[in-house]
Amino acid sequence: MSNLVAVIMAAGKGTRMKSKLPKVMHTLSGKTLIEHVLDMVGQVGVSRPLVIVGHGRESIEARIRNRAEIIIQKEQLGTGHAVMQALPYIDDDQTILVLSGDQPLLKAKTLNTLVQLHQAQEASATVLTAYMEEPFGYGRVLKNGENLVKIVEEKDASNEERKIKEINTGTYCFKGSALKESLSMITTKNAQGEYYLTEVFDVLLRQGQKILTYCTSNSLEALGINSRGQLAEAEGIVRRNILEYWMSEGVTIVDPGSTFIDAEVKLGQDVTILPFTRLLGNTVIEEDAVIGPQTSLENCSVGRSSEVINTVARDAQIGEACMIGPFCYLRPGTKLEAGVKVGDFVEIKNSWIETGAKVPHLSYIGDTHVGKSANIGAGTITCNYDGINKHPTKIGDHAFIGSNTNLVAPLEIGEYAVTGAGSTITKNVPAKALAVERSQQVIKEHWYREKIK
Repeated sequence: MSNLVAVIMAAGKGTRMKSKLPKVMHTLSGKTLIEHVLDMVGQVGVSRPLVIVGHGRESIEARIRNRAEIIIQKEQLGTGHAVMQALPYIDDDQTILVLSGDQPLLKAKTLNTLVQLHQAQEASATVLTAYMEEPFGYGRVLKNGENLVKIVEEKDASNEERKIKEINTGTYCFKGSALKESLSMITTKNAQGEYYLTEVFDVLLRQGQKILTYCTSNSLEALGINSRGQLAEAEGIVRRNILEYWMSEGVTIVDPGSTFIDAEVKLGQDVTILPFTRLLGNTVIEEDAVIGPQTSLENCSVGRSSEVINTVARDAQIGEACMIGPFCYLRPGTKLEAGVKVGDFVEIKNSWIETGAKVPHLSYIGDTHVGKSANIGAGTITCNYDGINKHPTKIGDHAFIGSNTNLVAPLEIGEYAVTGAGSTITKNVPAKALAVERSQQVIKEHWYREKIK
């Protein structure tokens, strides 16, 4: 739809959120509210929408500047005034889709149908409506057939009008020319002293213009996020939809009630997700992997047939057929090749662990390259920080690091080299060598009796 323009209103402060963040910057299933709306309008053919910003505009602009044209509403004088700011960017022959940045549950299919109806019927405006069993607080829609007669706000409605269950969602289509002309005729003569966008419908109706309505079949699409409670309600809806989608795609989710999967996560066929698991950000899990229980992965990739148990990981790559956990912490920059074993109480940061290597338990590996099939003994620590700089450690293929070894970086351990248990290694170890660094054992017999005398 090359002639379709989207105007997204995102200038409100959202006082009921009681937050330092602008309302549209709150997160829902891993994406901000405004990003959900941008994704949706992108699916209906809008390549660069117009986003009206005001309160907290710096944070909004920083997040979406590459996806939208940012228009600043310097004074917040109502919804009509917000749309006025977009008029210089609108042509008379364009179709204008006006929506709110706090309605993340709208579906692209609904918007497509709305736009197609509007254009096919050559209406001046078309209002998206919804049926609400409990419509309190919403503007009611009065119709003659599918033609709009009036939108009446809750506070202005009569007792009979309050019984109407069809409500105004706040999403509209306009002819560009009709929107421009009607906006020029609205005033601030109301209790709030603001320009109300809904007044354009009164103007168009007085002119005898055609205004259509289209009622969405899913009233949840009309949910706007104005409070933390509504944010939680929307989170539950989106979360359930995500889980149902992945289960329909061949993913086993043992306990949906304790599983959280963000909108951008990708899962392969026959992945199994065990209880109390969170998959966040741009995480990708390949087929036949088992994740959980009690695991949190953010922006991670997990290869085919790997198992990740009781683990926290962020910005980490896990290869095929790896065994991770329990109780691992994989920090940003961790890269594990195929067949790597990382066991209990291991922390890895900014390190490359090659194929078949093992870090079985109780170790810290930082800024390290571990070669193929190397074995890192229990209690090994890479001492990578000297108080000013971080230094690298390199451990060669098939090396064996004895238990409780301290590797003081910068350091290289050669292929097939071995370090003795309890050693503090400060110098490079050649390939196939044994390095032992300990104090000589001293035994004082009868020490206990001597001490107490």
